[in-house]
Order: sequence, then structure tokens, then C-alpha cells
Amino acid sequence: MKKGILLAAFGSGTPQGQSTLRLFDERVRALFPGVPVRWAFTSVVMRHRLAVARKKTDSVQKALRKMWFEKYTHVAVQSLHSIPGAEYADLLADVEAMRGPCAGEDGSGQGGFERATVGAPLLDSDEDIRRASAALLAHLPPERAPGDACVFMGHGTWHEGESRYEALSAQVRERDPLVHIGTMDGACTIDDILPRLEAAGVRRAWLLPLLSVVGRHAVRDMAGDEPDSWRSRIVAAGMECLPVLRGTAEYGGFVDIWLDHLGVAFRALDADAGQDRD
Repeated sequence: MKKGILLAAFGSGTPQGQSTLRLFDERVRALFPGVPVRWAFTSVVMRHRLAVARKKTDSVQKALRKMWFEKYTHVAVQSLHSIPGAEYADLLADVEAMRGPCAGEDGSGQGGFERATVGAPLLDSDEDIRRASAALLAHLPPERAPGDACVFMGHGTWHEGESRYEALSAQVRERDPLVHIGTMDGACTIDDILPRLEAAGVRRAWLLPLLSVVGRHAVRDMAGDEPDSWRSRIVAAGMECLPVLRGTAEYGGFVDIWLDHLGVAFRALDADAGQDRD
């Protein structure tokens, strides 16, 4: 038996984002001493940008093939995504293709892992939603004054996994009606949030990413100077806007959820095959 861990993130090309991923890597290695840790980026666009910058990265499929060639028999793959959306579904498919003696990405039957498990993304179960809502409220800006709103921007998707953002938003707003969660794409965007802020008489809003790391989306689409950025839209509506550029993987409360999921996946490497996550 040769065990390994593969961490699968959307990816990042910014120094802050890469630093955040390195710190997450350190947490994983501290929790699983002696277990090799590898990385894969699920975003094709991000891998291309990094390749142009002469930085090598692997897709999930390529990283798993490398681990198989290096004789790993049991691999726990941990998703660093926020929701079980399209990229997470692709991740599950890539892992499934590498399970069992008949695995082979081209159908050649070259072989696969004896056991491969997958750790859930941040907002998977109802318990994850409860823990994430507590973490989100615990990490609000300490400088926030009464009457200030906090607006979180996630990536969003039209995948059914989008409902996890809605569930998180509902729990958070029960405890703090001035905290809003929206996404760039999906059921609740800045177009839906602005009327709520105006109706509540908000004069100042803190703007934060609901993204694992700070990258182009947080810097440009959320906090940028372009007319269609969330910051510009809030300012145009007559409110002061204060962006906070920190990803969720920079906060312990969120990181602990991902690490607990990895713990479940890693322990399942020793469980019966029927208990593998799929």
C-alpha cells in the first residue's frame, strides 16, 4: 500500500492566491505527516495562463496518472471548491476513471488505483452550511460599524450546486440581515443585492470574496475600477464601499471544514470499497 493526497483547486496566478494555497498545503502536511501531497488545478484557463508564465501545473487527470505511474495504490483527492458544481462533478469523473484494475483514460485498461476517495467541497452537507455560516459571521471585518452591510461575492454557476449558496445566505441572514451573499453568475447577483441595500438604508458596505483565494475575479470583478465591478456598482448606487481582499482559504473556520472532509476521505482509504465516495 502506497498512500498519497491530491489537492484539487480552481487555481491561482496571483502571489496572494499562491501563498494561500501554500499555507493550506502546510496544514495538510502537518495533519498527515509523511504522506506525499500533490496539487492539480481544475481551471483550464488558469492552467493556460500559468503555462504562458512558464509555471507548470497539472489537471486532475494528469496528476492522477502521474501518481499511478509512481506506484501509488491509495489516493485521497480533496476538492478546494466552494460548492458541488460542474468542476466538482468533473473531478469525480476523473477520479472514477482511475479506480480499479480496468481503469485507463483511453479505455486501454492500463490499470488504476486500488482505492481512490474524494473529499467534499466546502458547502456540501447541511452541517457544512451551518459551520460555514458560523465561520463567515465570525470573520466579518472587525471595523464594521452598526448599520454597515457586508456583501460576499462567490463565483456562481447554473449548476444545481448553486443552491448551496442560497442555503448559506438564508442561514446567515437569519442571524444578520445586513450580510448578503451573491454570485457573479446564478440566481442572486449584485442586481438582486443592490435593491436590498437601498431598502435597508445602507450607507456603507464591506465587500468580500466568497472564493477560496484572491485572484482575478476578486481583484477585477469584485473590487476593480471597471464600471461593471461590484465595487463600482455599489458606489454608483450612492454608498461607500470598502473591499476586503481575503479568500475563504485564509480563514481558519473555512479551512477546518475542508480539512475535516479530507480526513474523512483519507480514512476511507482503509475502509471497505463500498464506502468509497462517488
